[in-house]
Amino acid sequence: MDLDFSEDELQRYSRHILLGEVGAIGQARLRAARVLIIGAGGLGSPLLLYLAAAGVGWIGIVDDDRVELSNLQRQVAHTTARIGEPKTRSAATAARALNPLVTIVEHATRLDADNALALISDYDIVCDGSDNFATRFLVADAAFLARRTLVSAAVLRFEGQLAVFRPDGPCYRCLYPEPPPPGEVPSCSEAGVLGAVTGVMGTLQATEVLKEITGIGETLAGRLLLWDALAARFRTIALRRDPDCALCGAHPTITAPRAAAESVCGG
Repeated sequence: MDLDFSEDELQRYSRHILLGEVGAIGQARLRAARVLIIGAGGLGSPLLLYLAAAGVGWIGIVDDDRVELSNLQRQVAHTTARIGEPKTRSAATAARALNPLVTIVEHATRLDADNALALISDYDIVCDGSDNFATRFLVADAAFLARRTLVSAAVLRFEGQLAVFRPDGPCYRCLYPEPPPPGEVPSCSEAGVLGAVTGVMGTLQATEVLKEITGIGETLAGRLLLWDALAARFRTIALRRDPDCALCGAHPTITAPRAAAESVCGG
């Protein structure tokens, strides 16, 4: 592991290096890590900015959407001046301005069954910041099949949830075996979302990624974190592996990523 840091890096990451749990070794692990973010929206924006600020060396962003005025209430990586730009370009601009030492890769494409496995396999950790079930299940299936850790977050109205799914633990389908019927769960564009809720959940998502990379603390692997912002209440639920799970069970029936019916949207 390369522990040779430039003077710029030593100053930039000094508060990390001062932490005994992180130190120079942890910072070197961050610099060597590759993280893929699905969705440059409400969750992906704070997630991207904090990972870039932390010095995660290689960060990919997948999104095929463009910045709209209605995004700016919560998608803090974008600005009024960049309305109309591809979200990947706008988010990358923000991340590079914050930390030019990290590499930001723009995947301005629709995630689908044909490219999901290859994209995810090129990274160490994948983060799901999409806001539709088709994409969430596609990402979860591809991450498991690629043997990559998935850090998944979701928000709606005043609530958020977060979990970490490792290849050797319960998977996303152990929690949600199948997507809900169309129209049963409203999207953020239909039900609304408090902007700061996406900020909190995206930042918590970034924290779990940093813990996974550095190996510090107790991660959310095997647990589901639920947050009710109106009640100011967090609770954690233990997850168990389902032996009959179609993805990770004893007799899996899902052996390849399935097509997502909806494009990536990050809240």
